[in-house]
Amino acid sequence: MKKVVLGLSGGVDSAVAAMLLGRAGYDVTGLYLDIGTPTGALEAQGVADSLGIPLVIVDIKEKLEENVCKPFVSAYLQGRTPNPCIMCNPSVKFRTLCDHADEIGAEFVATGHYARIREGKLLKGPASNDQSYMLCRVTREQLSRLVLPLGEYEKTEIRKMAAEMGLSVASKPDSMEICFIPDGDYAAFIEARGEYPPEGNFVDESGKILGIHKGIHHYTMGQRRGLGIALGKRMFVSALSPETNEVVLSEGDGLYVTELRAGDVNWQQEVTAEKIPCTVRVRHSKMMTQAAAFPDGSGVHIVFEEPVRAPTPGQSAVMYDGDTVLGGGYII
Repeated sequence: MKKVVLGLSGGVDSAVAAMLLGRAGYDVTGLYLDIGTPTGALEAQGVADSLGIPLVIVDIKEKLEENVCKPFVSAYLQGRTPNPCIMCNPSVKFRTLCDHADEIGAEFVATGHYARIREGKLLKGPASNDQSYMLCRVTREQLSRLVLPLGEYEKTEIRKMAAEMGLSVASKPDSMEICFIPDGDYAAFIEARGEYPPEGNFVDESGKILGIHKGIHHYTMGQRRGLGIALGKRMFVSALSPETNEVVLSEGDGLYVTELRAGDVNWQQEVTAEKIPCTVRVRHSKMMTQAAAFPDGSGVHIVFEEPVRAPTPGQSAVMYDGDTVLGGGYII
């Protein structure tokens, strides 16, 4: 029987993933990645017990701090907007899954992500809940061991399966926040750690002072709501300048670009051409834009066929060939 280590969170997705893996003939071991939340391990243990599978609990707080929390804070202090899940997947989540799989002699690892694996390639999942964007930095070696049992399903189908199985998590709400910032207040999280940017000026594109901001870590590209300034017209964050401690506002015209550069690209597929026709996502959404990618060392220059709104430094630009993820890099 094929052995697999499944990331078991205590939510509906990983619970149904465990059930589907069992039906497919896998010997499933659950692995709960403990970051110290009050009830998380107990909830995961309850799911494992109801499914009749063993659960191992691994403390990942130190790994998370070093590989995700510190870089997350550092990026915000430099005016970037990182996606912590994309950072965590290869360096913490999948690394820990693979390490434990090696310990128990399991060939495969699995998660409850909504994406597909075909012959070692990562493909988009169902359009309404595709999570392939979030997996763009998973390494080729990790992909070669990965099983994604939810890849062909919609979320509504998964909840129905869970209800039919009598799982108590069938109607459990999805977690929409950053796991290590459960209240969603990332600015307060940054401030609680010590050094953070002071108040500064809101300025327009000509440099005219419009008001006072709370610190650049409170804002992100394209933001309109929550600026805390009344200007009598709709204004958007169009740039963050840590060098001058300024937040630049505009009426939105400057948010659209036709090209960008991304660095530290993780190529999941072999790329040899100088020009790669592709579609690109610049954030975790359904929006994909036709483009051409020009690899250059560890980075890539992307030219879009039509303007893209507010690609945000620190987020990821993910390139696709049809449904297949080619790779992703951090927007510069």
